[in-house]
Amino acid sequence: MLIHQFITFGFACTPLYFVWEKVIGMHDTKSICLRALARLPVVIPIWFLAIIFPFFGPINSAVGALLVSFTVYIIPALAHMVTYRKPSARQNAAEKPPFFLPSWTAMYAVNAFVVVWVLVVGFGIGGWASLTNFIKQVDTFGLFAKCYQCPNPHPSPAPGPPQHLH
Repeated sequence: MLIHQFITFGFACTPLYFVWEKVIGMHDTKSICLRALARLPVVIPIWFLAIIFPFFGPINSAVGALLVSFTVYIIPALAHMVTYRKPSARQNAAEKPPFFLPSWTAMYAVNAFVVVWVLVVGFGIGGWASLTNFIKQVDTFGLFAKCYQCPNPHPSPAPGPPQHLH
């Protein structure tokens, strides 16, 4: 899952890199090292914001359940169904249904199953679980993560033996 985050970060920041490189006049530079150095002013504030908000996990979970299921599964399946809804589009299709699906009707059935399944399981159950988790953790959110290895600033005194006055 960590590799996925790095790849997504790269894809999401690429337009920012291009705009920044054009602003500072480095867009046509062929040197990878110079372009990497030029991109640091874009990356460092984003990293700082990521460090400030330690509750990224619940947010990422909610976004994944609610948005990724649409963009990865539902929209492509619906787009395929809309694109090939007319017989002329199916006749002129560059790719026909795979050999294990005997007709376009079977292809529509598979696409409809994917849409319904992801709506129920991914968006419905996954969205409910991630939002429930988010709501349960919202009281613990704060800027910067707590130091888990630091000593307790106010240690509770250990109870000692009772003292007798003589």
